[in-house]
Amino acid sequence: MKYGLIGNPLGHSHSPYLHGKFGIDGYELHPLGKDELEEFFKRREFSSVNVTIPYKRDVMPLLDDIDPTAAECGAVNTVVNNGGKLTGYNTDVFGMDFALKAADITLNGKKVVVLGSGGTSHTACTLARKSGAERVTVVSRTGEFNYDNLHLLSDAQVIVNATPVGMYPAIDARPVDLDKFPAVEGVFDAVYNPLRTEFVLQAQRKGIKHASGLLMLSAQAAAAAKIFKEGKYVPFTPDTEDGKAAICACRDLEEKLTNVVLCGMPSSGKTTVGKLLAGMLGKTFVDTDEEICKATGKTIPEIFAEGGEPVFRKAESDVVREVAARQGLVIATGGGALLNPKNAELLKANGYGVFLERDIELLSTEGRPLSKNAETLRKMYLERLPIYKNFADCEADNNGCAEITAATVKEKYYESFGY
Repeated sequence: MKYGLIGNPLGHSHSPYLHGKFGIDGYELHPLGKDELEEFFKRREFSSVNVTIPYKRDVMPLLDDIDPTAAECGAVNTVVNNGGKLTGYNTDVFGMDFALKAADITLNGKKVVVLGSGGTSHTACTLARKSGAERVTVVSRTGEFNYDNLHLLSDAQVIVNATPVGMYPAIDARPVDLDKFPAVEGVFDAVYNPLRTEFVLQAQRKGIKHASGLLMLSAQAAAAAKIFKEGKYVPFTPDTEDGKAAICACRDLEEKLTNVVLCGMPSSGKTTVGKLLAGMLGKTFVDTDEEICKATGKTIPEIFAEGGEPVFRKAESDVVREVAARQGLVIATGGGALLNPKNAELLKANGYGVFLERDIELLSTEGRPLSKNAETLRKMYLERLPIYKNFADCEADNNGCAEITAATVKEKYYESFGY
């Protein structure tokens, strides 16, 4: 193996994709058991490797030299084999710093609160100290500062989430409520599945500067790739060519992972357009109504006939929770799925919202339990229209050709990423 990633497990790693973006060909995933780690480094049959959990600390005694940042952080995520001499580096600290700088979040002179006490917490604390933070406080479940006495830290100016809270599949959770931190001016969340955690979304709603783990992941990979090529640590900033490449790679990965979520009235063409759009974008198509039928073993009219709307909405919310946590999909939602605000929040975590608009005269009422005639259809339309518009990142007219509608949505979606 020339280049690769060692750790265990490695099933969902984005490292091969990112390193390919930075010109590292033949990057391999190489899972190792703990009993195999020492022998792997004794053989030294590689040029450079990245190291991920659970071996970022375990690898350190097996190396010949350790970069000062890695030594201070107590973790190595990049190892270079230079003529048989193994040197360990840490690019996670750089990656977090890069993401914060890109979001214009400053640590110097700030009161920083780090949530969690694991490896990412050590990264955040190392960065905060190196950046000249006025105060760095770690919050853990059982430490001096914990989730029962957060009021003691209400003057925090920057909060870093270094816990897995809010990560798939529990994507509607957040580690703390930002309403309890009136002085906060910057938020970083190391979680990147979902792409926009509830913690980041709350910061966004409150107008607080925020950054997420996906750009950190891209930047640390870009820094590691430079080490692979040049044999030494060469930092860079977001405004340099290397920095711009890291931002572009992050954007491309985010596009790949983002769900396109179609909303609109029943019979507005979400399924037809969704299937076409999925083919155009190279994503997997999912229809929540179809998923409900699979989960219950019943048709939607049967669910309504046997249990009424409450039973259907419960089944719908269960399906939305599962589907919203996945990535790289085109999702056609039921006409009433967004009536539950929680469904909308979950779908937004990984999603780009699209409102498919169709003239009410063209909407069918056949086989629709809640819109059996024109009068109920019009009332439903007027009630739901503001909900659809509030959810949508873009709107598309679907009164004509579905292929044209899908192509229009594709263009608007790509434009949102700057393509």
